[in-house]
Amino acid sequence: MKLIYKGKTKDVYALDNGNVMLKFKDDCTGKDGVFDPGENSVGLTIDGIGKANLISSIHYFELCKKAGIKTHYVSADVENATMEVLPAECFGKPQGGGGLEVICRLVATGSFIRRYGEYIKDGTPLPGGYVECTFKNDAKGDPLVTGEGLVALGIMTAEMFESLKAQTLAIAKIVADDLKSIGLDLWDIKFEFGYHNGEVVLIDEIASGNMRVYKGDTIVDPVELTKLINNR
Repeated sequence: MKLIYKGKTKDVYALDNGNVMLKFKDDCTGKDGVFDPGENSVGLTIDGIGKANLISSIHYFELCKKAGIKTHYVSADVENATMEVLPAECFGKPQGGGGLEVICRLVATGSFIRRYGEYIKDGTPLPGGYVECTFKNDAKGDPLVTGEGLVALGIMTAEMFESLKAQTLAIAKIVADDLKSIGLDLWDIKFEFGYHNGEVVLIDEIASGNMRVYKGDTIVDPVELTKLINNR
């Protein structure tokens, strides 16, 4: 296998069959030894978290497949913490962490409130979900970009953006419904999409570090959330 990219939490290899292998690692983003998915550098290692995140991702990719939603997922080897995926071209330029991040907000909180807090209260439901995109660029603070902006910049067509938006809402509902079944509420979730054989498809992972989840009035720690998803 040829190493394509060495990431913070996953390494990426090219396979002989034309697909790609993701190797999930136990390294986590954080600061001062505390796990924080929002940080941009590796801050600690949690034994077994790579395999646990892979198990969560398999669960949600399989739910997407059952719902007829195409993703890059092909197969996985849990014991070796690897996942085989289809090759896909990322949207945007790989600067400062790279590409385009797609957020589905089901409840107003976080940076949404920091931007629009004079119009809406923290914790207000957003019926049907609200989709927004940001460029993953640390130096520029992950700037927002509209669908029209993505088209104007030549990053995707209007049809591709509509597909991305529809898939984001559908996948977020799948995750939210699954979490609701174990007494948890999804507030928001981040995805990455790529372009494979003329189609927009979900890529990367669907794991606890990309979600904001509450149990009642208490936010659930990502490590604890992984356990709740995997050990039901």
